[in-house]
Amino acid sequence: MLDWLTSAAFHAFGAPTTWAELLGFASGLLTVYLVVRQHIANWPLGIANVLLLMVAFWHVGLYGDAWLQVVYVVLGFYGWWAWRAGARQQQVRTTTRAEWAWLAAAGVLLTVALWWYLHRFTESTVPWPDAATTAVSLLATYGQTRRLLESWWLWIAVDVVYVPLYGYKDLWLTAILYLVFLGLCVAGLRAWRAQWSTA
Repeated sequence: MLDWLTSAAFHAFGAPTTWAELLGFASGLLTVYLVVRQHIANWPLGIANVLLLMVAFWHVGLYGDAWLQVVYVVLGFYGWWAWRAGARQQQVRTTTRAEWAWLAAAGVLLTVALWWYLHRFTESTVPWPDAATTAVSLLATYGQTRRLLESWWLWIAVDVVYVPLYGYKDLWLTAILYLVFLGLCVAGLRAWRAQWSTA
């Protein structure tokens, strides 16, 4: 199965596009569509999506991004459970100064620790961007679990780096997918800001 997922489905921009990336692209778009529609099926499909992207990322040496997908699987199961249980979400709020200080410290420590691991124990050709985007993605995910308005800014910053990073790694469909995600992050920021201002 892994051999098939990492084999070329077609070539784009002079590089092979694997089945894992192609299926990750399709399932990612459908997942986001279902999130917009607030359909619970976004969670199991999202879990499949991140597993496919994990294979695609590992295949091209983006080890930090690959391991990050494991966290997203856990969050996907949590989200699925919360939606099924009908858990109430807290209101959107802004990040406090203390939270910013904690997030900044955690971001620096996570980035340095991940860079050290990727540099020393893997064959990563992009340890700094891989480490930084992984760390900030985790912080953005934490922010969204707490409904922090500024978590969208973190996602926007990460996606601005991810798009060229995935292009550099010849993951062109994923780069396009994250360009779409960038637009959705801007829409999410505007929607959460509107909700916060009326709270």
